[in-house]
Amino acid sequence: DFSYEVSRALAAVEGAILLVDATQGIQAQTIANLHLAQRQGLAVISAINKIDLPNADVVGAAAELRAFGAGFADADVLRLAGKTGEGVPALLDAIAARIPPPSGDAEAGLRALVFDSHYDPYKGIIAYVRVVDGAVCPADRLTFLGTGAAAEALEVGVFAPELRASRPLTAGE
Repeated sequence: DFSYEVSRALAAVEGAILLVDATQGIQAQTIANLHLAQRQGLAVISAINKIDLPNADVVGAAAELRAFGAGFADADVLRLAGKTGEGVPALLDAIAARIPPPSGDAEAGLRALVFDSHYDPYKGIIAYVRVVDGAVCPADRLTFLGTGAAAEALEVGVFAPELRASRPLTAGE
């Protein structure tokens, strides 16, 4: 179920971008995902993409956002063209300005959310986590509250953009 995966990903962030395709307008899935983000209290940035295409209806997409009733003022709706990069710097600035930084207590005991995982034939299970409090280091013993399973963190790392071992992950990472 795609909505389950979206809800898990949204649980690991402070904000979301509501991206509306200027050639298609607001889709049902977009509305469902917006409601998930709002229920979790996330900061939401609205943007219209593909404004550079000949069949783009930017005015119509902006009107749909206003009519949708989610409180998006026309001045706050960003306009983007992913192919050309138009509007992308403004989107990055909006992310930095409108989405709050992660919170958490780096000195507390480890509390983390596993929001996805996959099996790698060379490394074993790779869990994607968001550290809420504390820190996780290689060789730490972990207990998963949902199942009671125990494991050892063999390697800790980040994507930058490829998988890279790094220092411990702390609150907010």
